[in-house]
Amino acid sequence: MTAMLEVSGLKKRFGERLLFDIDRLVLRQGAAYTLTGLNGTGKSTLLRILAGLEPAELASVRFLDTPVTLAPYPGCLRDAVVYVHQHPVMFSTSVADNIAYGLKTRGLAADEIARRVDAAMEWAGVGHLRKSKPATLSGGEKQRVALARAHVLEPRLLLLDEPTSNLDGAAREQVIALIPSLVADGRTVVMACHDRDLISLPNVERLKLRDGRLQARQNRLRKVI
Repeated sequence: MTAMLEVSGLKKRFGERLLFDIDRLVLRQGAAYTLTGLNGTGKSTLLRILAGLEPAELASVRFLDTPVTLAPYPGCLRDAVVYVHQHPVMFSTSVADNIAYGLKTRGLAADEIARRVDAAMEWAGVGHLRKSKPATLSGGEKQRVALARAHVLEPRLLLLDEPTSNLDGAAREQVIALIPSLVADGRTVVMACHDRDLISLPNVERLKLRDGRLQARQNRLRKVI
């Protein structure tokens, strides 16, 4: 697979403490990764760095083989990368308005916004919640709405921070079921998690933060479809 994002010499410090020192990180187009490690090893921090939300020391960054920076965060990455927080913040409007928000800020035509929102809600199985207020949703419903809000932007790289944490069995399974379709659409997906079912998904590469270093291992049980 072609490399989408290549980062070299990535270091993150908090004062005198070196959180991690990663020689090289390569994320391929249309690939899925789980980012694992003990609490406090920097999983969420690494995702936030890649999303341009957290500063770090960097030797070099390449996006689709073109040199870029992460600070300031360039327009090409703002259009291509979407980060979904473990506890997504939503506006106190309707589900449909929340999903449409990013498209409106990009200035898309109203009919195109409506088409994309309808498709995203159908994909996430939240069409019946169109007019609902986020405050009335369950944890699983909020997570699926957050994924629909990210999906509608058609990102090339999707960064998910603990997408199944604190969800019950049925809600968790519904969220997990959405992941293969993201990869099938050609997106690159990185999921920080402790969820064994996410970690063991077939053809998903495991990136493990341990002692400040990044280790990789590929699952090859069966094809993700």
